[in-house]
Amino acid sequence: MEFKEVIGIDVGKMTNQAFIHSLKLPFSFDNTPKGYKTLSKWVEGHVKCSMDEVLVAFEHTGIYSFPLAVHLQETKVNYIIVPGLEIKRSLGIQRGKDDIVDSKRIALYAYRRRDEVTPYQLPSKQFIQIRRLLSLRERLVKQRAGYEGTLKENKRFLIKKDNLLLFNIQEKMIKELNKQIKRVNEELQKIVDNDPEIKKIYNLVLSIKGVGPQTALFVISITNGFTLFQNHRKFASYAGIAPFSYRSGISISGRTKTSHLANKKMKSLLSSCASSAVQYNPEMKAYYQKRIAEGKHVMGTLNIIIKKILARIFAVAKRGTPYVDTYGYAS
Repeated sequence: MEFKEVIGIDVGKMTNQAFIHSLKLPFSFDNTPKGYKTLSKWVEGHVKCSMDEVLVAFEHTGIYSFPLAVHLQETKVNYIIVPGLEIKRSLGIQRGKDDIVDSKRIALYAYRRRDEVTPYQLPSKQFIQIRRLLSLRERLVKQRAGYEGTLKENKRFLIKKDNLLLFNIQEKMIKELNKQIKRVNEELQKIVDNDPEIKKIYNLVLSIKGVGPQTALFVISITNGFTLFQNHRKFASYAGIAPFSYRSGISISGRTKTSHLANKKMKSLLSSCASSAVQYNPEMKAYYQKRIAEGKHVMGTLNIIIKKILARIFAVAKRGTPYVDTYGYAS
């Protein structure tokens, strides 16, 4: 699709700043449904092409940018959501910071890449709900871990009868957090059970030894039902699993390693899957022990196992049939 006009938007909590690239025209509007309507009228009154030929670009800012994305999708306006780091690195050395300047930079970035980008499409309502619930669950689990750690230390060094309130409050908080985590788990399972397509993919992913419910839901929601990534190699790069070389000329020759630019939560879950597979999957256990006996690095071996698990996850999802463990039948 050929875009004749590009608009950059710097999204804020209360107000957003727009900038039309060719006209060098800024516009400020409220980050509310009423403000979005004002933006639409302003754009239609200034651009000299049809709205189908307009591309809107803005940074991903979580809940602040989500309503704007919904509005643009509902009004059928083409848009892209770009990580702030990608915009920053694409424009070279920049000095100063200002909302108008930021929106101008976003517009410039999108204009330069207008022939390469693919307009963004929001995930389905179910996938958005799953992501939000998983995020909430992660926060609850971290809070519970904090209270459990503190309570453990208190029990070790303090006398309970002299600190009844201190112990009682923490125990109640842990109990309440357990209750809320259970509610979140039940709601996640309800979403899966009520959507036949998600449930099918979910069961396929769970057929792989070492992959648990949380990992399955994270992968399914992030990939939008395995539609956003072409293959497991692309996803491995996104999750920080794929290794990259560090060499240049004759003076720089670093070891091949993974990048820190990754989805850290996804990487953590996949690492847990690999550790579980090494313990309970005979095939992975044998592979792990063989490499360690050969003197291979532990983390490097686990990283390979993660990639094997990812390959199987994408394979069963694309194929539509459960994973079949043939290791026990191999001669």
